[in-house]
Order: sequence, then C-alpha cells, then structure tokens
Amino acid sequence: MGRAPLRLTLAASLVLMAAPVFAQQVPSSSLAGDSADAPAPVTNTALPEAMSLSDRALLLATDLNRLLVPAASVGDPVANLPTEQQSKIKTVLQRAMALLGTPYRWGGSDPDKGFDCSGLVGYVFRNALGIELPRVSREMAKNGELINDKAKLAAGDLVFFGRRGRVDHVGIYVGEGRFVHAPSRGKDVQVSNLDTGYWSQKFMQARRLDGI
Repeated sequence: MGRAPLRLTLAASLVLMAAPVFAQQVPSSSLAGDSADAPAPVTNTALPEAMSLSDRALLLATDLNRLLVPAASVGDPVANLPTEQQSKIKTVLQRAMALLGTPYRWGGSDPDKGFDCSGLVGYVFRNALGIELPRVSREMAKNGELINDKAKLAAGDLVFFGRRGRVDHVGIYVGEGRFVHAPSRGKDVQVSNLDTGYWSQKFMQARRLDGI
C-alpha cells in the first residue's frame, strides 16, 4: 500500500473512533481537573450540539488527513520545522487521536481503565516519544517553553486552563484552534475548541516541550 492510501486509511479509521466524541462540550460547574488538582467534578448533561454528527465526522476527517500528509503540501506552519521534528509531532497527534472515546477516570492513566486530563497527556508523550512528564497539570505547566499568545500555538503544544491564576486542566493542541483532552467525569476523551465557548475563557497558557 502506498503512503497516500495508508494515510487515508488511518484517517478513516480514526474518524470512526472519533466521530461520536468530536464536540465542544461544556464540563460541570467546576472546571475539570486532575485528581490531584481539583475536587471531583459533578457529572453534567452536555448542551445540545449545533453541529451534526456527520458534519463533525467530515471536519475531523479533513483535519486528520491534513495532519497526516506532509505539512508543506498544505501550508502548515509545521512545514518550517526539521523533518524529524515534524515526525515527532505527527506521532504525538496520532497517539492522542487514537485515544478519542476513552472514558474519563478520576486519577486514571491507563487506556484500558480511563484517563484524567494529565493522565492522558502523560500517557501520550510517554508512549509516543518516551518523554516523562509530571503527574499533575500544574506541574506540567512548569516544563518547556512558555507560550502566552494563542496565535503562536503549534500542533503538539500543551495547553493549560484554570481559574484564579491556578492551572488545573491540560490538553494537547492539534491545530486550527482545537485540542484533545479528557474533560471531566461522565465524558470521554474528545476534541474541543480553544477559540470559542467555555475553554476559551479558561485558557491560561501553553508550553512547548523540549524534544518535540
């Protein structure tokens, strides 16, 4: 199988897993966080989706294919990076996207049992690149190059959220204003929008890790 068909096959398979969870869902009244960062959130019913399931699946398919093709061919900023660094970023994104739909689990760091937010991020970077990160989001926020401007975000960056100046949630930026994360109890690993809605109001900073 050639590279192009292989990329399309991978994108299609990821879409089948991700379509039901590609959503901008509002978490419970307390910001979702890791087991060591915040009190256990109360499950809340998600608001109705404005975008249909088929539309979300199509959009995600486009995004995944864009991430899987050579960056230079689609004008992605990642094209300016060395080939080895591009490969690392794609490995991280593929690993993260493959976990879409995994249930949230308080204190979880195992795909067979579930993830909390920092458990997901730690698992992805450990298994994709062998990078070990602190267990909780507020400690992760001390690693790597600080990025305060959302306009300068790049795929693979860690994005952090919180209240009153205190980080208590983390996700992995995937590009075009979206990030993958484990939101809160009762929800699954999903892709959310960084530029609008709940998460845009809670964004605090981002970090670009060494080695990626």
